[in-house]
Amino acid sequence: MVGDHCTLSGENAAKHSQRSARSGLSCKMVLQAVGKVLRKSKTKPNGKKPSAEEKKPYLEPEHTKVRVIDFHLKELVVLPREIDLNEWLASNTTTFFNLINLQYSTISEFCTGETCQAMTACSTIYYWYDERGKKTKCTAPQYVDFVMSMVQKLVTDEEIFPTKYGKEFPNSFESLVKKMCRYLFHVLAHIYWAHFSQTVALDLQGHLNTLYAHFTIFVREFNLVDPKETAIMDDLSEALSAPPSPSAHNHVTER
Repeated sequence: MVGDHCTLSGENAAKHSQRSARSGLSCKMVLQAVGKVLRKSKTKPNGKKPSAEEKKPYLEPEHTKVRVIDFHLKELVVLPREIDLNEWLASNTTTFFNLINLQYSTISEFCTGETCQAMTACSTIYYWYDERGKKTKCTAPQYVDFVMSMVQKLVTDEEIFPTKYGKEFPNSFESLVKKMCRYLFHVLAHIYWAHFSQTVALDLQGHLNTLYAHFTIFVREFNLVDPKETAIMDDLSEALSAPPSPSAHNHVTER
């Protein structure tokens, strides 16, 4: 399946051990911590066109300062010298898919066909295109299901994400990674735009912020998502680019 979006203004045995090593101990510890806390947890568009002038509570300093780590995420995305680029992309893409899917699951009960009649984020409505190219304006939960099903199918395909030693990645691998990252970005953007209040109520904004910042730095490092695609969240990306304060880190470690 193929997806797309329209702006309102008119715009994923031997290689298993290798992938554990390539992620790095610090990265593995951070991701495991995020996943562990999210598993303990279990603003709404009403079908109208979202207004570009609506307030964005996720930009409030009291929220942007909350993270789950206190070091530069750039260190987690840089390609290690001994690791193949495609191996690194495969490992990180699969990890981000699992974490974003997990993050969405924490607010999925609030994301319904009634509350989210369209897949919105800021001034954008995302449309889904099926294999025949038919454009469909679906509800947010339908769109997210399409995205997660598509990514799940790709990352579990041995021909695309090989796990056996000696198996090569296809020539189309990078373009498929770009496609997956683009759609995963849509899901993150929707969570911020439509379900940030529920995320705060669950006290998971620190995990969402860290996940978003990590993902954004990763896709920028390897040019995986067109800057025009992520422009709608540039204000948040900039706000989260500053290192978190010690107090913000303490907020999470005291849980």
